Amino acid sequence: MSGTGANLMSFIAIGVLVGCGVSLLLERSLSRVLLGVILIGNGVNLLIIFGARPGGAPVAGVTERGAMSDPLPQAMVLTAIVITFGFTAFLLAISYRSWYLTGDDEVPDDIEDQRIVRRAARKEVSAVDLGGEPPELDPEQLDAPAPGQRGEGPG
Repeated sequence: MSGTGANLMSFIAIGVLVGCGVSLLLERSLSRVLLGVILIGNGVNLLIIFGARPGGAPVAGVTERGAMSDPLPQAMVLTAIVITFGFTAFLLAISYRSWYLTGDDEVPDDIEDQRIVRRAARKEVSAVDLGGEPPELDPEQLDAPAPGQRGEGPG
């Protein structure tokens, strides 16, 4: 019975790691994104290891064939560690370069983000609607645009 509790606590810890990592990935600071990638990588590695069959060392002649652990998850985790380390180094280099050039590691809005914010403030439709039906009868539109702002080109 105590083994079940330990496994449940392990999976809760994995869920917390991945959940915190995802919430950090949604931030605009590259250092927080970097920490999110590290947390998600560690959580997924633990999930792969805990999902494997337990047993002895998978070495022929040392452990009986039926009592060996599965070596594939171990190899997958080693590969994932290397990939996560490389991705972490890449994000760290990008974060340092951003801090060196701008003085912070915030990701600024790009031109398209700023254009979308301006259109939303003016309540414009972002694409031309060729359906011909009025806005209140258009099933594709969630919010009916203000009159006179329908069908305008990009701006």
